[in-house]
Amino acid sequence: MISVQRLTVRYGKAVAVREVGFEARSGEVTAVVGPNGAGKSSLLSAVFGSTPSTGTVTVDGTGVDGGPAQQRLRAGIAFVPQGRQLFPRLTVRENLEIGARLLGARNDVLDSAFDRFPILRTRSKQLAGVLSGGEQQMLLLARALLVAPRALLLDEMTTGLSPKIAGELLDQVRELADSGITVLVAEPALYRVARIVDRGYVMVRGTLSEPENSADALDTAYRASMGMLEEAL
Repeated sequence: MISVQRLTVRYGKAVAVREVGFEARSGEVTAVVGPNGAGKSSLLSAVFGSTPSTGTVTVDGTGVDGGPAQQRLRAGIAFVPQGRQLFPRLTVRENLEIGARLLGARNDVLDSAFDRFPILRTRSKQLAGVLSGGEQQMLLLARALLVAPRALLLDEMTTGLSPKIAGELLDQVRELADSGITVLVAEPALYRVARIVDRGYVMVRGTLSEPENSADALDTAYRASMGMLEEAL
């Protein structure tokens, strides 16, 4: 389980995330939904440790705040940021090898990635930069899962993907949660991930709503928040 208290992210004088607290439970998919600029990416990157923040972050009862992203990675937090951050001039296999090295794992863990996404095995000698968008997202997820994490953070994983590829990835994420992993997803719209979501929060202007304990309740809260935001503009 991920537990966050009073997490704040600042960029100079601007506050992107304002003293938020939330829980993402083991074995569940927890969603953070909100419009672009709401602070979702800053929130996830702060939990992972790649963005400076204040507040406390614990994973399965162990405090990880204050440590760098590398330390949190080896503590079992995997993060797939938006933007498909790969090494485009390296092959699929080389991208996975770098991921294994960062995790302190041997290259024999690469077979797990190829078993999870067989298409990557056939593309193993191709440059990552020439893969389709869906294949690149598969590579990012496979790299994050080389060593089974305790928590998985996914930032707009389905953006720009065809419904078929997005569905395949969502099936994988649901299976991961069902295996006991804590999954936290950030998306600008709930409909993309609603079928796998157990509970979640609406994020607007750096703050989080109270938790909603079903996808339907979260969708209702999201629509209400967007309506209030439009009225305020």
